[in-house]
Amino acid sequence: MIPRIKSVTVSENYHLHVIFDDGKDCMYDMNEDIRTLEGYSALKEIPGLFDLVQLDESRTCVFWNDYIDLPSDIIYEYARISKGQ
Repeated sequence: MIPRIKSVTVSENYHLHVIFDDGKDCMYDMNEDIRTLEGYSALKEIPGLFDLVQLDESRTCVFWNDYIDLPSDIIYEYARISKGQ
């Protein structure tokens, strides 16, 4: 089953704070994606773009524009648990 995101917010240094429906509360570091994935460098190059993160209607993907998105299963697998969890 694809994990569904309850909420996503921007955090410092290109991190996303993500809470899933099952209660998993985690931080996903976007720095490697920005450095290695085609097109993702725009998240640093275009002022304010990173702050515009949105959650799609299915709650299984976050996105910034038509070209930059991130599936919830990747976040779920690779994010680190937030402190206090």
